[in-house]
Amino acid sequence: MAELRLGSLFDGIGVFPLAAVRCGVEPVWASEIEKAPVSITSRHFPHMAHLGDVTKLDGGAIPPVHVITFGSPCQNLSQIGNRTGLAGEKSSLFFHAIRIIREMREATNGLFPVIAVWENVMGAFSSNDRMDFRAVLSAFTDTDVSMPASGRWAGAGMVRGRTPDLCWRLMDAQHWASPRLARRQRIFLVADFGGRRSHEILFKPRTMQSLPAFGGDCGLPAACGDRGSFIEAGRRVPVTRPFQCFRMRASAKERSSEAFRNSFGLPTDPFPTLLASDVSPFAFWYADDPAGGCIRFPTETECERLMGLPEGWTKYGVNGEEILSSHRYRALGNAIALPCAEYIMAGIAEALAKGGANDGTPSPPALQTAKMRRRSIM
Repeated sequence: MAELRLGSLFDGIGVFPLAAVRCGVEPVWASEIEKAPVSITSRHFPHMAHLGDVTKLDGGAIPPVHVITFGSPCQNLSQIGNRTGLAGEKSSLFFHAIRIIREMREATNGLFPVIAVWENVMGAFSSNDRMDFRAVLSAFTDTDVSMPASGRWAGAGMVRGRTPDLCWRLMDAQHWASPRLARRQRIFLVADFGGRRSHEILFKPRTMQSLPAFGGDCGLPAACGDRGSFIEAGRRVPVTRPFQCFRMRASAKERSSEAFRNSFGLPTDPFPTLLASDVSPFAFWYADDPAGGCIRFPTETECERLMGLPEGWTKYGVNGEEILSSHRYRALGNAIALPCAEYIMAGIAEALAKGGANDGTPSPPALQTAKMRRRSIM
């Protein structure tokens, strides 16, 4: 089979391309409009083309790829957003990704893409009275998908019997690496246009790769899987607890000393989800100096660790310029946890390596046509 190729819509800081490289898949192009993320990924992936605004792309005129990934904007789906759903200005961009996929499949006689992956917030299950996720499934399958009998969407499921074969799963990043990452519950949906392998990609147990110690050609040194803590603490032993400001305010009103202590977090509490709009503080002290503790915000490097990314992944742009801290925090808050993306990409590489009814390997005439189209664009 030919080398697997990936295209990334709403690319952000290139987590899907990084996962692809680590699984032997070549990232060919990406679409992103924010300047800082484009500069970051241009540095890490100098041969990956940047195609710009998704609303201006023609799926039939861009280089065909085996895999298209996209985490469309979540602002209107999120439980902390305005909840206007897929009708919202940002989240409605989902339908442009569906259009691009359809246009590419029409232009390649159904050969490409073979797999599409969608990622989004858990709020997509419930927005618009739970009808938005139904619209997502219907858009992928080009048919009217009915609501489940319970009236609620399960954390995992599938739609079979049509093309594409489709599965979804709710994944929480904190459980996908050791030491534990930040809590990050996200829906991952896999659509297989070439067979019935989506369940293998999304549900099959497989050995996880270790967190990247080095990005190689695609990044800077990172904390290894045995690093112990995400905190920058040198050789001293840090103690961290996710700080709950709202708990502290409530305990102050109730004059409860126990609740006040609990507001500093418990040993079993995960680090809260990183947000694009805000950075969550945490309680921090050294094991040998509990009286010297404080409440502070995580550094940019610590946020990269909490997402399973190589250290310094967001520090520099394409020309070596330092990325502003505010832009790094925002980009990381919008990103996908690397271990989750890598688990799915490993499943895709494994499934397509086996081949199938349509694994994206075109016949010689079709391959020649695709290559000619690519040359005319690039």
